[in-house]
Amino acid sequence: MLSQEELQRIKSGFDIVGNDAMLNYAVELAYKAASTDLTVLVTGESGVGKESIPKIIHQYSARKHAKYFAVNCGGIPEGTIDSELFGHEKGAFTGAAEKRKGYFEEADGGTLFLDEVAELPLPSQAKLLRVLQSGEFIRVGASQVLKCDVRVIAATNVHLEDAVAKGKFRADLYYRLNAIPIYIPALRERPGDIDLLFRKFLADFSEKYRTSRIRLSPQAKQMLVEYRWPGNIRQLKNVAEQLSAFESVPDPRQTVEISGDEMKRYIPKDRGALIPVAGANENDSVFSPSDKEMIYRILYQLKADVDHLKSAVFGDGGTALPARVLPAPHNDEPIVTPPRMDYDGKDSGNGTINVEDYGFAEESHAQKRPMSIQEVNEELIKAALKRNGGKRSAAANELGISERTLYRKIKEFNIKL
Repeated sequence: MLSQEELQRIKSGFDIVGNDAMLNYAVELAYKAASTDLTVLVTGESGVGKESIPKIIHQYSARKHAKYFAVNCGGIPEGTIDSELFGHEKGAFTGAAEKRKGYFEEADGGTLFLDEVAELPLPSQAKLLRVLQSGEFIRVGASQVLKCDVRVIAATNVHLEDAVAKGKFRADLYYRLNAIPIYIPALRERPGDIDLLFRKFLADFSEKYRTSRIRLSPQAKQMLVEYRWPGNIRQLKNVAEQLSAFESVPDPRQTVEISGDEMKRYIPKDRGALIPVAGANENDSVFSPSDKEMIYRILYQLKADVDHLKSAVFGDGGTALPARVLPAPHNDEPIVTPPRMDYDGKDSGNGTINVEDYGFAEESHAQKRPMSIQEVNEELIKAALKRNGGKRSAAANELGISERTLYRKIKEFNIKL
């Protein structure tokens, strides 16, 4: 068993933060697995940090001086996955202008990390099983059998037993991969680490952007712990960055305390049906990794609505209204949405928007370069104050921020009332 000093040294070396017993056990198991050549299957929800485990195994193994490759199986089109893994001959398919080595050939003597291994199509699974059993593989379009010596570590965020039962994953491949299983707990399973992780992220962003330090009130800390974090560490880090961007001031010497009410705006609504649960039944409302990727892309596409709005308001030559970046509802990435529009009955009735209500009419055609986040925030605040007759409480309510934050931003931007 590793001593606490040794365990902490390993975690620090791979930027792993936390003292949870399950997390410590996973790290220690990875360290012990490094001395063998057995395949390892890392399981856990998306965003828990599974990618650190294969790095630990490789670094503490006899293969540490050889190559290490990480391959996202879910990010490679099904038609090219065999070529990526095993290589291809010139002319093997349309576009194969030259012979190419695959990851197994390139990683010979080293370690290959196959992330999202459950996304492999069944024919590719059969080829993977063969290379695991005998080290043999054949390039696409070739007949010659090649051999390699590669340590394979796989990871997945679904229960492979369920995938085997549904015929989506080969049972023999599952048992071959699962020689050493390592489970990474979800963030909600290690609540004692949430505040520790969040403070680290806040400190990192404060140093990166040279802004004020942020301190959480007891109520704000409680909200962090009580939220289920479906996006796990990735989502937690994203919320920390949003908080740093919108609540800090540009002075590293200052400290800003965040209240529970302020934190509430950055904690997404808890939508239990959207929380990824490994091994869910077919009738459960759970999205597959590919479904979630598609949903994320659709969410990002919302930004295109801003350009559409620009065209509708200003014409093709105009500049779009500045967008607001809001905390994501359940994803770990920010969602860009058009600013809120309250016309107060000023719509002309024929679908024409009164641009003057937003205070951007004069600047819109003169502004030829992209606006920075600070410039966008400043213009939004000025426009909101103008529409509300200089009343800070009404402007803050319209912008979705606290009056205290608005006052701080007014001072920061030196806005004259």
